[in-house]
Amino acid sequence: MSTARRRPLKTVTGVSGAVSTYAAAIDPQQSTVASSIEIAKIAEANKFDALFAADLLSFGAQGAIGAQEPLIFLSALSAVTSHVGLIATVTTTFHHPYNLARLFGTLDHVSNGRAAWNAVTSSLGEENYSDLDLPSPEERYARATESLEVINALFDSWEPGALTSDGAGGTRLDADRVRPIDYAGTYFTVKGPLNIPPLPQRRPVQFQAGQSTAGVELGARFAEVVFTSLPTLEDAVTYTKSIRARATELGRADGLPLIMSSFHATYGASEDEVRRLVREQEEATDLDAGRIRLEDMFGGDIDLSGLPLDKPIPADVLPDVHSVNRRRGRVEIFSRLAASGRTLRELIIASKDTGHWAVAGTPEQLVDAVQERYDAGVLDVISLGGLADERTRDFVVNGLLPELRRRGIVGDDYVGGTFRDNLELPPLPAR
Repeated sequence: MSTARRRPLKTVTGVSGAVSTYAAAIDPQQSTVASSIEIAKIAEANKFDALFAADLLSFGAQGAIGAQEPLIFLSALSAVTSHVGLIATVTTTFHHPYNLARLFGTLDHVSNGRAAWNAVTSSLGEENYSDLDLPSPEERYARATESLEVINALFDSWEPGALTSDGAGGTRLDADRVRPIDYAGTYFTVKGPLNIPPLPQRRPVQFQAGQSTAGVELGARFAEVVFTSLPTLEDAVTYTKSIRARATELGRADGLPLIMSSFHATYGASEDEVRRLVREQEEATDLDAGRIRLEDMFGGDIDLSGLPLDKPIPADVLPDVHSVNRRRGRVEIFSRLAASGRTLRELIIASKDTGHWAVAGTPEQLVDAVQERYDAGVLDVISLGGLADERTRDFVVNGLLPELRRRGIVGDDYVGGTFRDNLELPPLPAR
């Protein structure tokens, strides 16, 4: 009796947010995309499945991560790659869905079917779009829902057969197969249809980031891949069961959405070296800056400055998650960590990973940690960062990936012509 083949673990690496962007910006002989071109080439040579561009919308303490616009940035990288997927983080909060459909549709065309959209609801940057306060999470997610409804309808406004070959090197358009969508909602009224040709993938692959209750609902309804912050295996199991159960209730295909986690690794050749590296990282922590960062993890409206470092945060200092108007998912993560009895110092150190999965160990122990989640069915896509750093790059491409491939967890080549094919996603629903 044959056993069904399991989808291999898919791999992603980041290409935005490097401080080298600033150095390149003041050198007329350099492009700000130059260092990311090198990362993109390394990633494709090592059969990474995708490049990921993060984004933020305001200047300040969160650093270089928001320095480049993701869609333009990834369009440049599409010209120097041929297989690797291109995941752009773009907010629904401050963009119109018709523009987003044209932008992502164009990225899908110029990359020959490698585009993906990581849809987010922004928790900062509102001061750059109006003088109004940031909308509530409920309103941000309601707007996101309409955005995704509009965008999917626009992508599907070209019916099969609308554009065909004329047999002489040109095309034949059947305009009757290009349909208006006539969408009328609370936030958007869009007649359609989309005014660019049908996409190579029909729709770009849909990623989504957000773990609050509303975020889970949006991801369960629309996402093909959810980008998560799941610091423990228990968190990962609970979250995966919850979102997939809801997706099933909504009629989604089995196994959707896929679960993507960022892997923050501290590695050493021996356990003694690992302990030394962890200790050095902890000792190098800027505690004053760390308090500010932790306050942000709790929503930004609490003051931790007068609290003792080596005692837990008093419960009455912590916010009610429902009162927070920014990233409720992060608040929930750090509220659970605080409730477990961790001290303020420990929480400050943990906040450096912003709630993501962090593991310290030898190479074999790190591979074991990845395999544990993969075998538990709570890890389908893994983000492996740090390829700009020579030591980290050597560990990832010469240590971690070969061992994951030896164990049959990660594939050794691309399996299709588009990003959707390479992720081995189920077919899109019928139009």
